[in-house]
Amino acid sequence: MTAETTEPEEYATGPAERRREQRGWYFYDFACSVYSTSVLTVFLGPYLTSVARAAANPEGFVHPLGIPVRAGSLFAYAVSASIVVAVVAMPLVGAAADRTGRKKPLLAASAYLGAAATAGMFFLDGDRYLLGAFLLIVANASLSVSMALYNAYLPQISEPEERDAVSSRGWAFGYTSGALVLVLNLVLYSGHDSFGLTEGEAVRICLASAGVWWGAFTLVPLRRLRDRRIPPGTRERAGEGSVGSGWRQLRATLKDMRRHPLTLSFLLAYLIYNDGVQTVISQASLYGSEELGLDQTTLITAVLLVQVLAVAGALGMGRLARSYGAKRTILASLAVWALILAAAYVLPADAPVFFYSLAAAIGLVLGGSQALSRSLFSHLVPRGKEAEYFSAYEMSDRGLSWLGPLVFGLAYQLTGSYRDAIISLLIFFGVGFVLLARVPVRRAAEAAGNAVPERI
Repeated sequence: MTAETTEPEEYATGPAERRREQRGWYFYDFACSVYSTSVLTVFLGPYLTSVARAAANPEGFVHPLGIPVRAGSLFAYAVSASIVVAVVAMPLVGAAADRTGRKKPLLAASAYLGAAATAGMFFLDGDRYLLGAFLLIVANASLSVSMALYNAYLPQISEPEERDAVSSRGWAFGYTSGALVLVLNLVLYSGHDSFGLTEGEAVRICLASAGVWWGAFTLVPLRRLRDRRIPPGTRERAGEGSVGSGWRQLRATLKDMRRHPLTLSFLLAYLIYNDGVQTVISQASLYGSEELGLDQTTLITAVLLVQVLAVAGALGMGRLARSYGAKRTILASLAVWALILAAAYVLPADAPVFFYSLAAAIGLVLGGSQALSRSLFSHLVPRGKEAEYFSAYEMSDRGLSWLGPLVFGLAYQLTGSYRDAIISLLIFFGVGFVLLARVPVRRAAEAAGNAVPERI
């Protein structure tokens, strides 16, 4: 039975205004997903690894801050470091957003910092591996902060029954932009000689153009989304906007979350299985190039296939959720993810057809598993605390996804085998499946005081 709880005044808008905001909201996925696909998934891993190897000693190690690091592990370690930075920043920014009611200026600041760092990757050449690692840390942390703020709009711009569909459309917009830009990247990279460019120059232009795209299309949500008034007494309870009060608010948020143990149970499950998802996304090109011996053109077209099928996958899984509920649909996707990893472990080298088959499978479950996780969590968030709770969610999404890349990097550092590294990720999907299966999501939504859709 659907709960009769009504939405509070600060949420309420007419259908036309709500649709206008939703259309603007979709465009932040359209803007920033190009970073996730072109930069993080396709180009930066192999390119930064080649730059690090150019600076490595004869044993294959670089020494950032005097620490010996195998060149092939640098990218994974930089991703982990970026997530540690995001862990510190996101709860403070989320608390400030809920305290002041002004998410939009903070969204703009984090988005444009990330876009600028990405555009700065044009200068990553020679043996400047430290510059590359620094820009990656800034861009990835900024993306995490901006996504926490962006996701916090979802319960404010959509009714409970709409959220699976709205979240899925956002992911579909993102994968559409990722596919479009990857086509342009493929043209530039494959034909770099005809454009008078070296291969490295073509890669650096592809990296930088993602930052330009990110910044340009961020203007759309900044024009369409609106800040809500804060509930009475919120500012007085939270204090003013100092750094010290931010830390006090963070402690208060963590204490408050203990009052919603079922929401925390979902976050724990999501933290674990999404750690596996994010690691597969960020390390797939590195695995394909270094372990399977695939060229850059094959990797680009494989990721392009992922983007195209992810649009259909996100929308299709959204429809499945209407029939079977978001939780059951996510659980089914986790079983598919485990099969994908097992297949990747035995995938033969120099066999692009098999790699394309895996890319197709990833595309069909990637968007849907992420979109439905976001919409499911939106039902478990107490009202008036969206940015704070979505900061915790984003820490699970990107912010606490440091363990997967760290395990991946350590496995390679210890064994020298990317196959051993990729199979180690199976545990994230297995444990995440078991924990999610144990969460009573309907009871969790009711405990948070929210209206519950017929199927959840």
